[in-house]
Amino acid sequence: MGNLRLVCRGVGPNLFVLVAGLPSGQDAAVEEQTSVDSVVYEILGFFAERGHAKYSERVTMEQHARQAAALAQAAGASNSLVLAALLHDLGHFLGEQDSEFGVTAHGETGGAWLAERFVDEVSEPVRLHVSAKRYRCHVDSAYEAELSPASIGTLRLQGGPMSVDEAAAFRAEPFAEDALKLRGWDDSGKVVGLDIPPIDFWLPLLKDPALRRVGREVSKP
Repeated sequence: MGNLRLVCRGVGPNLFVLVAGLPSGQDAAVEEQTSVDSVVYEILGFFAERGHAKYSERVTMEQHARQAAALAQAAGASNSLVLAALLHDLGHFLGEQDSEFGVTAHGETGGAWLAERFVDEVSEPVRLHVSAKRYRCHVDSAYEAELSPASIGTLRLQGGPMSVDEAAAFRAEPFAEDALKLRGWDDSGKVVGLDIPPIDFWLPLLKDPALRRVGREVSKP
């Protein structure tokens, strides 16, 4: 018999996998898959615990996330960008609320958390989606009037429209275009009573190994 080990992953007391008598390669594969699943459980836990919050919007955080993902999918976005749309406000679940609008720096917080678990194509648009709002306010004077009252409130806390130098730096970001697309779905995904797929609908994307950081070297800035 091979090595007998108990691998514990995740956020709940029942997330245990017993790995017994497997060749080393299979053993590593099971442990890696367990790590993948633990991240899924953690994300679902965030939505279950804090997804009901509204932070001065008309829909809950979970409803907003599902709407943004559905809009991204309808637009023919890549799987990574659809997942980014689903998880773009995850930073609100990771820190303490610092205003009536949630966590001001949620883009950076969420992007950093996702960067340790998902590929850049998922984490970077999330990190930049707040900056994308500030950029659009810089280049389009009419854009701010299209924002929800809560989004206007956070704009003030996040620094307002970008300066010329800030806008140039944003445009130089490799994922600036994806962040701008995500920004559009973020702004539009706030419709009360919309019939959209549940969180479980997106499980294949959350579990997709092609989108995960597991087994990959984390890129350094």
